[in-house]
Amino acid sequence: MKFAAALVFLRLCFLHDLFAADAPYLDPGLPVEKRVADLISRLTPEEKAILLNHRGPAIERLHIRADQWNQCLNGVKWDRPTTLFPTCIAMAATWDVNLVHETAKALSDEARAIYNGWHIDPNAPGEHKGLIYRAPVINIERNPYWGRNHEAWGEDPFLTGRMAVSYVRGLQGDDPRYLKIAATLKHFAVNNVETDRMALNAVVPERMLREYWLPHFRDAVVEGKAASVMASYNAINGTPNNINRWLLTDLLKNEWGFQGFVVSDLGGVRTMVNGHEKNKMTYEDAVAQSLMAGCDFSDKEFQDNIPAAVRDGKLTEARLDDALRRVLLIRFRLGDFDPFAGVPYSTISPSIIDGAEHRALALKVAEESIVLLQNRNNLLPLDKTGIKRIAVIGALADRVITNNYNGKPGKTVSALRGIKESVPPGVEVSYSDGREAPELARASDAAIVFVGTDASVEQEGKDRKSLGLPGVQEELARAVAAANPRTVVVEMSAGPLAAPRLARNVPAMLQCWWPGEEGGRAIANVLFGAVNPAGRLPHTVYASQAQVPSVKEYDVSKGFTYMYMKGEPLFPFGHGLSYTRFEYSGLKLSARKFETGGSLDVSVDIANVGKLAGDEVAQLYVHQMKSRVKRPAKELRGFQRIHLKPGESKSVAFTLPAEKLSYWDEKTHGFVLEPGAVEILVGASSADIRAKDNIEVALSALSTASHAASSEQWGPGGEAIGSEVRSRGVESFH
Repeated sequence: MKFAAALVFLRLCFLHDLFAADAPYLDPGLPVEKRVADLISRLTPEEKAILLNHRGPAIERLHIRADQWNQCLNGVKWDRPTTLFPTCIAMAATWDVNLVHETAKALSDEARAIYNGWHIDPNAPGEHKGLIYRAPVINIERNPYWGRNHEAWGEDPFLTGRMAVSYVRGLQGDDPRYLKIAATLKHFAVNNVETDRMALNAVVPERMLREYWLPHFRDAVVEGKAASVMASYNAINGTPNNINRWLLTDLLKNEWGFQGFVVSDLGGVRTMVNGHEKNKMTYEDAVAQSLMAGCDFSDKEFQDNIPAAVRDGKLTEARLDDALRRVLLIRFRLGDFDPFAGVPYSTISPSIIDGAEHRALALKVAEESIVLLQNRNNLLPLDKTGIKRIAVIGALADRVITNNYNGKPGKTVSALRGIKESVPPGVEVSYSDGREAPELARASDAAIVFVGTDASVEQEGKDRKSLGLPGVQEELARAVAAANPRTVVVEMSAGPLAAPRLARNVPAMLQCWWPGEEGGRAIANVLFGAVNPAGRLPHTVYASQAQVPSVKEYDVSKGFTYMYMKGEPLFPFGHGLSYTRFEYSGLKLSARKFETGGSLDVSVDIANVGKLAGDEVAQLYVHQMKSRVKRPAKELRGFQRIHLKPGESKSVAFTLPAEKLSYWDEKTHGFVLEPGAVEILVGASSADIRAKDNIEVALSALSTASHAASSEQWGPGGEAIGSEVRSRGVESFH
């Protein structure tokens, strides 16, 4: 009987294959949901398992090719050169969402171009990669020691959210039917420690989770429509994220309406077996629990264990098919099952990769990212026509630093090369990596010292040990400054550098990050005044390590970031100077009373009263004057980067929705708005407020005084919480 059944099965497979070419799932004219359902109906349990392995083999009988994901954080990862853009922390420092969008468009163009090249010619040189990309990293920079700060977008959820939406939209394109590439948000959630990251348990108060650790992910999911979200290795309040149903299903898929798929981090299933001590289990159980919690896509463990998990009743067919539907919907939207020429992105040519247009964009991003930290006595810009000899000092002056998730760099421009190419004939540029540096500086008209970090200090798998400069770099810079008072320090790092003594001893400082393939030219353009710097810090630069709470503390209200820090920073969040001066005036509010459900219009006039054209980044902050809970000293709620010629002025307008003044109430488990006075603050940084006024928040007469919370919310310890009644005097938001 078994043999006969097998013959019947083989005959059915033969007939299935015979007509597969005309199957509904291969018909581009049908709705995508119908095509996906048809394909799922044709799959065996083993084939379903293969398709949920992100490195699974091809299924030839159904014309399903193997799909390989890739990386493109600030450059498409390939075995040959692609454009190397500045790191994401540098992109964040531009405070320019349009420029970030253009950068992401360039990255996705190069990703599609690589795909198109080998799709047209299977023998084309270079690695063959798919269209699912694991970017962006949008984890928040609560931890200044974090080794992956160069991959992220700073310490503020609002800034990170705006950048994430622009970046995701740039990657995925704007075609209503097809995705250019699929973006993956990393790492969901509460992940910004490398040490013991595969067994780490982050203990987070419910309010901090909702106000600080999650808003930017929500923005990228709800507004950005990201195709994929990666579950991080760590646990939250005792539950590993790979099996955290509240995180992956209740919140992400049900509350936020996420339509894409969740993928584990590499080895995410393995951490259930060998990582998190309290949750050790068999691979079959780990796979079943991951899927049932909401993880849709993973490593070979999914392929190897899904069929048994279904047979043993640990994984339902319905959940398995839901995971398949989510993964296949993205693959269909990428055009995997359509004629190649019918996909609009198939015309992008490999000739654009690291071409002139993209190199020019990389230069612009680097220029906009540079932050003028200080400039005593207007030392900068240097007048290269009045200088005969320049000393360039420090090993980082002649290096272009890369990170894990960019491509193989092609032609790169170091700072030393950029400076040499920028000075006129007759100006001598001398270089030293440190030993004879003071003597060289003493004999020069100006000295430029390059200090910072590289992948040996901050990188995936490696947190920083100190916020100070590694090695003897600070001593070197101070010795150079003592030898030549016209000394400029250029910091090239990802995370903040706490070097207060250096700041006191050096007249001019720039933060230039890891600035990509054209970074050397960008630095030279700023040093010599061809570009007026306008980058702004996306994080706080602490004055000392003593200001930073323990990295094991996940409640940011205990002293992290500009919102809650104790004492004065070395350089505040949002800080950045210019070679010109800007004045603010005429702050206007659309109302004096702010009723719930509405929004407030805020405008301010900004004038360039200096002698040079330049960019200003206007920043809108709010502060609840009195509250029943501890509220931030300031919260960023808007920003705009504008360009002004000398003598020119512009009006900058912001819209402030009511919900941006709310806080998460742990008694009612929802966002609530308090009545009372709120400060509206506009300025050039979080510490440089130029105009302010107050509004009175009044709950409307139609507000519901008591509002039932969801019956299935999540408590601080991971438990389900029954419905609660909202207290009077606050307005709730869902």
